[in-house]
Amino acid sequence: MGLSLLNIISKSNFRILRPKLLSNYVGTNKELVCTRYMSNYLRKIPITTSKKHNIAVHKEIAAVNKLILRYTHSQKNENDGKNTDDPRNAMMIKIMMAIFTVYLTVYVISMLFPNASNPEDMRYVSWNEFVHLMLAKGEVEEIIARPDLDIVTVRLHEGAIIKGRKIDQRTYHMNIADLERFEQKLREAETKLGIKPGHGVPVVYDRSLNAPELILFLFFAGLLALAYFGRSKGGSKSPISLDMFSQIKRAKYTLIDPLIGQGKGVRFKDVAGLKEAKQEVMEFVDYLKRPDHYKNLGAKVPKGALLLGPPGCGKTMLAKAVATESNVPFLSMNGSEFIEMIGGLGAARVRDLFKEGRKRSPCIIYIDEIDAIGRKRSSRGPEGGGDEGEQTLNQLLVEMDGIGSKEGVLMLASTNRADILDKALLRPGRFDRHILIDLPTLEERKEIFEQHLKIKLDKEPKHYSQKMAHLTPGFSGADIANVCNEAALHAARNSQKVVLEADLDYAVERVVGGTEKRSHAISPDEKKIVAYHEAGHALIGWLLPTTDALLKVTIVPRTNAALGFAQYTPTERYLLSKQALFEKMCLGLGGRVAESIVFNSITTGAQNDLDKVTKIANAQVRQYGMNDKVGLVSFSEDKNSLRPYSNKLAALMETEVSRLVSDAYFKTEKLLKENYNKLELIAEELLKKESLNYEEMVKLIGPPPNGEKRAVEMYEFNSPVDTKNTDSSKN
Repeated sequence: MGLSLLNIISKSNFRILRPKLLSNYVGTNKELVCTRYMSNYLRKIPITTSKKHNIAVHKEIAAVNKLILRYTHSQKNENDGKNTDDPRNAMMIKIMMAIFTVYLTVYVISMLFPNASNPEDMRYVSWNEFVHLMLAKGEVEEIIARPDLDIVTVRLHEGAIIKGRKIDQRTYHMNIADLERFEQKLREAETKLGIKPGHGVPVVYDRSLNAPELILFLFFAGLLALAYFGRSKGGSKSPISLDMFSQIKRAKYTLIDPLIGQGKGVRFKDVAGLKEAKQEVMEFVDYLKRPDHYKNLGAKVPKGALLLGPPGCGKTMLAKAVATESNVPFLSMNGSEFIEMIGGLGAARVRDLFKEGRKRSPCIIYIDEIDAIGRKRSSRGPEGGGDEGEQTLNQLLVEMDGIGSKEGVLMLASTNRADILDKALLRPGRFDRHILIDLPTLEERKEIFEQHLKIKLDKEPKHYSQKMAHLTPGFSGADIANVCNEAALHAARNSQKVVLEADLDYAVERVVGGTEKRSHAISPDEKKIVAYHEAGHALIGWLLPTTDALLKVTIVPRTNAALGFAQYTPTERYLLSKQALFEKMCLGLGGRVAESIVFNSITTGAQNDLDKVTKIANAQVRQYGMNDKVGLVSFSEDKNSLRPYSNKLAALMETEVSRLVSDAYFKTEKLLKENYNKLELIAEELLKKESLNYEEMVKLIGPPPNGEKRAVEMYEFNSPVDTKNTDSSKN
C-alpha cells in the first residue's frame, strides 16, 4: 500500500512536503494507520520554522491525510466490490433462487391438486349427478370435505354401478360454494331419499393443507435459511447472504477520480465548440479551485447547475470536463437508475449517492437525464404524491438543500426536457445556474468536424471541415461523429486505404436520407411518377427566391421507405419571414402538384409533404400571429391542456389554415404550368441518370432566376476558404 500511496502523493503539487521526505517516512514507518485523524508518521515531521510556515505545513499535512483517507476508502470499495460482485457468487445466488422458486411452485401445485398426474382421478360431478346417480343408488362410501379448497371428494364403493355400468373409478370431486352448509344440505337430501338419520354417508373434514399458511411458512423459512447460511465461521460473506439486500439500496454510480487515477477524464480541449457554455462552466472550476477567494468577498458558491439542450450536444462531456479540470472526483449516475419496482429504493439510492459525495468532497455529483426522477409532482397522485417517483424527487430536494457551502459538493444535472421538471427543483439554491447547450453553429460544427475527422484522410481535416459544416445544419455533435464514422466504414467496405471525398458525401447522404436500396424494384409507371414528383420539388425550389440551394435530387429508393428525395443545403437562419414560410409550403407541395398536372391523378407519395405543409400553415395561424383574420395571438400545441379559445375561433383558424394551403397550391400550380418544359427536362434526365446535382441542374435548365444560391453555402474541397466574412452568430 505504501508504494501505491506514495505514487499518488508524488503526483500532488505539495510545495513544502517534498516527495523525498514522504518517501522516507512511508518507507521506514510500517505502521501506517489511516484513520480520520493524522497518521503518526506525519506528526513526527519536525517543524522549527516561522508561524506562517508552520500553518502552511499543517495545511498540507491535512491535505495529505485527506488524500490517504480517499485512497483507503477507494481500496475498501474495490475490495467490497470484489467480494460482492464476484460472478461466481452472483451465479450461485441466481441458481439457488431459481431452484427454490421452482421447487416451491411444484410443491404447492402438487399439494393443491394431489392427483393432477392422473386425469381420470380429477373428474368433477355436479350436485344433481351426485344425488340422483350416486347417493340415491347407495353407491357412496364416504365424503371427504376440504374447507381450504372449497372441494369435496366423493369415494364410491368398490364395484359401484353408475348408469347401469360397473365403473373402475372410485373418486369424484365436487366444487362447493358454501362448505359450512354442505353437510346440512346433504342430510336434507338423504331425508328426501328416505335414508334414516344415523345411516347416512359419513363426512370427513380434511384440514391437512392450508395453502396461504404453507406459503407464508416457506417464505419465512427461506429468509431464516438465508440469514443462517449467510453467517460463515470465518466472518466472510457466503454466496447466500442477507447483505445482498443491502447492496440493492446502494447507488450504482460511475466514479472518475483524477487523484487516484480511477476512470478516464475528459478535458475542455476534448470538447469542441460550446464556447459560451465552456466559459460559464469554467466559473465552477474556479469555485472548486479557489473557494476562499469567493468567500472572502462574501459570495456564496453556487450549489448546482442544470445543463439544458437537445440530445447529443455534449452535456455529459462538458460535466466530466468540469470535474477533470477541477481535479476533483466525479460521481455520475443516470436518472433512470434510481427508479425500481421496490418502493423506497430510489430515495435510498439518492441518500447513498450524496453520502458518498460528502465522503469524497470536494467533488461533483452528476445526474444525467434528471427528468426521469424530476418530473412535476401531481396533486392527483396516491395520497397526495406517495408513489415511488415522487418519494425519490422529495429525497433529492432534501439532499440538495442539505449541501452546505463548506462541504465542497457541486451538483450538476442534464436534461433535454426542462419543461417537465418540477419547479421546486429549478429554483435558486438548488440549481443556481441554467446553462443552455444548443445545437452547434456553423463555426462550432467546423470545430467538431476537425475534432472527429481524425480518421485516415487523403488530406488534412481543414480541407473538409468547412464544407461539411455547411452540409450539416441542425446536426448535433453526436450526429457529426456518426457522419465521420459512417465515412470511415464506407471506405473500409470498399477496401480503400484512406477516406475520400466521396465517402464523406455518402455519409451525409446516408444520415439525411438513408441508404440506397436498389434491390427495391418498382414498376416503370411508378418510377415515372416518382421522377415527376421529385422534379416538381426541385423545380419549385429552383424558381422561388427564399428557398434553400439544391444539393442533389434522386429517385433511387431508400431504406427509410422513401422512393426518392431532394437534398438541400439550408443556410444558418434563425428568423423566417411570412414569405419564406409560404414558399416552404410551395416547395412541399411541388411533388403533389406535378403529379396532378402531368398524370391528372394523385398518389399517396405526398403524405409526408402534406404533413409538413399542414404544420407550417398551422404554425403561421395559431402561433406566429401571421393571419389577419385570426389576429396577433399565439396558442400552444399542448394537447393535454385545455383549449383557451372558443369553438368559433377554432373553426376560423381551421378555415384560414385550409385557405393558406390552397393559396400555396395554386401558386405552385401556376409556376409549374409556366415552366412545364423545364419540369419535363428534369424528369426525363432523372429517369436516365437517377440522380442530379447542382451543376447538372444548371446545365439542364440554366441558373436560378433569382440569383446564385450556392455562393455562401457551398465550398469545393480543393478551393481555399475565407472564413472572415462568414456569419455564424445567432440573432
